[in-house]
Amino acid sequence: MRMQFAAAAVLFALPLGGCAVAALGTAGAVGVAAAQEKSLGEAVDDATASNEIKSKLLSESANKFGEVDVEVTGGLVLLSGRVNTPEERVKAEGIAWTSHLTRDVANEIRIQPPGGFLANVSDEVITGRVRARLVGSSTVKSLNFNIETYNGVVYLMGIARSAEELKRAAEEASVVGGVKQVVSYVRIRDNTRTQQAAPTTQGTPPYQTAPDASYDYQADGELIGASY
Repeated sequence: MRMQFAAAAVLFALPLGGCAVAALGTAGAVGVAAAQEKSLGEAVDDATASNEIKSKLLSESANKFGEVDVEVTGGLVLLSGRVNTPEERVKAEGIAWTSHLTRDVANEIRIQPPGGFLANVSDEVITGRVRARLVGSSTVKSLNFNIETYNGVVYLMGIARSAEELKRAAEEASVVGGVKQVVSYVRIRDNTRTQQAAPTTQGTPPYQTAPDASYDYQADGELIGASY
């Protein structure tokens, strides 16, 4: 059975980032898990799946998949970045499904020519700024959020303690210079159980609210976030 996640796509006319527990490796994930909402076992599984999928992509073809980023949280694999053809995009998703730890795949890969060093650096700068905003927030537990940025689009993953915290994290990311869009693939954990929930809309948020924030499946079966 596929895990259900609370999700939201928050649209902005501004700049995107990338950070992953899996990038730390399994050993690093163990240390980080102690301060996160996820369990030690979940952190290790996510790091293992991320490393496994990244290795398989590069083994398949470093030239084709060298600009594909992999982020895994709670068994949900987020693929972002760029490839040259639709066939390569489908192939990358197929490789993501080969891990026995994969529970779902969100394929955000774009069909575009290589972005080059400067494009990648720009995204990393945005990721760092978004991370800094979350760290500086008194209402967001930043360690619970992983950040990926591609071409000015910020992808948030992780586990929020409440719908309000998720809403606040999206707002913090949205005000960073250069961010064009914020897309959330975040689960909401309510104490002892994980539940599906939409961000609250109290006050006047800097984006258009949506009637629903659950994941939706389009005709092609891809996992996407609902739009704000």
